[in-house]
Amino acid sequence: MAAHPDGAEMVRPRMPVRAARAFPAGAWDCHAHVFGPFDRFPAGPSTYALPDAPPGTYLDMLDRTGVTCGMLVQPAPYGTDSGALENAVAASGGRAVGVATASADCPAGELERLRRAGVLGLRFNERIAPATGARFPGAIGTEAFRTLAPVMRELGLHAQLWAGLDDCVRLVDEFAGTGVPIVLDHLSQPDVAAGPDAPGFRALLDRVRDGAAWVKLTLCRVGDPLQGYADARPFHDALVETAASRLLWGSDWPFVRLGESAPDVADLADTFCDWVDDAALRRRILVENPPRLLGIKDAS
Repeated sequence: MAAHPDGAEMVRPRMPVRAARAFPAGAWDCHAHVFGPFDRFPAGPSTYALPDAPPGTYLDMLDRTGVTCGMLVQPAPYGTDSGALENAVAASGGRAVGVATASADCPAGELERLRRAGVLGLRFNERIAPATGARFPGAIGTEAFRTLAPVMRELGLHAQLWAGLDDCVRLVDEFAGTGVPIVLDHLSQPDVAAGPDAPGFRALLDRVRDGAAWVKLTLCRVGDPLQGYADARPFHDALVETAASRLLWGSDWPFVRLGESAPDVADLADTFCDWVDDAALRRRILVENPPRLLGIKDAS
């Protein structure tokens, strides 16, 4: 186990051991993170061990999995310092776009600069750190979205929200009039014990069906990995059946806070392909939807 330059614990991320079985050319991984190189981009305080996941390692992960393009999401320990994210986007050779974070007082000119650097969205985080009972250090909440939404709309930036299911429904309604596309992380964090017929999840499906939000099919923080995420499948199936044109797939590599339970990206990809057994639907979610959200040309 290596150490961050400031002495913090640092871990090696789990890498795929093979390619996904049925990912089409042009597939996107719409949720991953980069960390480092730490000698150039030291991170701030963190509630978890920092992974050694610089741009080259990230691109190796994509290649091993058989993924063409990626969406890199700013991890909380970097706060609003997007240096590592911008460096990774620049190093990707056009394969990656960025989703940064910005505080409410971020000048419009800075958002314009980020847009030119390949940042196509901003992330807002309402989740609570298990170790502290507070937001993750460096996370920016949705109060900033209220202030930044007009400039985001003008620049064509979308918003990514990480929140619990009930908050997801509330926030989609609250920001429906902003004109900013809203993407919900991690299947909107449903309570798997409540089942897909719970009122909150049915309300979410209504909003996704109506085009008010997009949802990322990112399993690793929703279901039980020891059961192959079977407990999350009813939610996954309901979203695919309801609004496949509003879905994205993401791995969440390098799986911070998951430790020894971190999955193999190829296994997650195979689970997606097993559950979405129609090739046209797989292509829509993996290849066609991300460029449509982002307003860019299909890379395939």
